[in-house]
Amino acid sequence: MASVKVVQDEMTLDLLIWRAFGRQDQQLVEQTLGLNPGLAASGVVLPIGAIVVLPEPPAATARLRDSVKLWS
Repeated sequence: MASVKVVQDEMTLDLLIWRAFGRQDQQLVEQTLGLNPGLAASGVVLPIGAIVVLPEPPAATARLRDSVKLWS
């Protein structure tokens, strides 16, 4: 588990998770809140200087995208 110090104004937990993992979903938010008791009480915007413990990075899964042809 890694910890991150909040050093920017207007930083939310969703944005912090997005920057750390490149994705944001409810599971990561819940895990982070579980690792940091009292973090939810600080409100939507995290206070500068707060230390946030992040969960283990999720396993990478390959995503297949549909191809789009612009011309035939």
